[in-house]
Amino acid sequence: MNLSDMLSYADIGQLSKIAGAYRCECNGNSKNELIQSILSQVNRHDVFENQISSMKLEDLRFLNSLLFESRQSYSLEDLVARVQQSRFGEEKKEAADEPVKKPKKSKKKAALPPSPREIIVQFKHQGWLFNGFSGPGRYLFQIPSDLKTRFRETLRRRFAEQLQYTDEPHMYRDEQGLIQEDIKQLLHYVYHNEVQLITDGSMYKRSLQQMLDRMGVREELPSKGAWRFGYGRHFNHYPDRFSLLYDYCCSAKYISEQPDGWLVVEDAGKERLEKPAEADEQELVYRYWLKLYKGPVANLLSLVHWIHALAPDWVSVASLREVLVPFIKTYYYDDANAILEARVLKMMVHLGLLRIGEHPEHGTVVRMTKAGNAVIDRMARGKDSAGLALH
Repeated sequence: MNLSDMLSYADIGQLSKIAGAYRCECNGNSKNELIQSILSQVNRHDVFENQISSMKLEDLRFLNSLLFESRQSYSLEDLVARVQQSRFGEEKKEAADEPVKKPKKSKKKAALPPSPREIIVQFKHQGWLFNGFSGPGRYLFQIPSDLKTRFRETLRRRFAEQLQYTDEPHMYRDEQGLIQEDIKQLLHYVYHNEVQLITDGSMYKRSLQQMLDRMGVREELPSKGAWRFGYGRHFNHYPDRFSLLYDYCCSAKYISEQPDGWLVVEDAGKERLEKPAEADEQELVYRYWLKLYKGPVANLLSLVHWIHALAPDWVSVASLREVLVPFIKTYYYDDANAILEARVLKMMVHLGLLRIGEHPEHGTVVRMTKAGNAVIDRMARGKDSAGLALH
């Protein structure tokens, strides 16, 4: 539903609070006047821009977590968890950085940040969140659809103003189609060779190296004895791209790790070997990547959509970093910069969603591919052909 629809269902108490937030001058006893006055204020470009500009970073992160999902409603518990996740522990860090001072006797207590429930109430008073109006849905919250669109467009303009767009670099890398070809290469090798597994389920290095030599994108084996951190089934043994391919093939039941210690191609994998890749295979791998990586990178979906919105032309990674890193939470040994560049941008290149190049003046630059635009646009329209739950 749009804002006007939700306002019509709201009671006069909530309407009065929303009207107060926007400083509406109208008859507070008339529901119709309240609705018309609120809509008039919200539809003003300057008022909406000021509302966004005055938001704290934590509130922007919370809002960002709601903007790109296809789901329509959220429980109170879900919203509380999202508010908590949006804080990134800044308060603790600031406290730790402050020098130790002798305590002073004072009757005034230090101001505490608003609780998650207070933030949710604040969003309700601004007309950005509404409760359901009847049945079980009355305990769920929704964002008006037209406000979602306006939030995305307003933030896109603000972010784009901070970016450095460039002309096309002399050389760039484009991996469109390679991941589909390498799925077939992996299956072909396993089908025609006996691939034995170590007790931890990973392949022996000889087999792994032979597979990597067949891939369209060169990756090095993790160094012997080197400490490694990553995501996926055997991340400590396999390089990132191959690890994703391997996990996808296991998930699609193309291959399986047998109890007797052998890797085999299943019937679905044999069928995939005998015919060209399906037209939507790139999208299936992309959606699997979202599912696999969304645990470590909680707002991965929104990051992908922002890159899609902000990189229709060549843009410097350095300026993208300035815009997007504040929205990325560290994950164990991955800091926000590493997550953006190694876990998001690099993997989007491998998935054929991004091109990457080196600009003589602005350094590393990226741009969405035609296939990448098509995949993400289809997802934005809610066509979940993979049937994966991404929430």
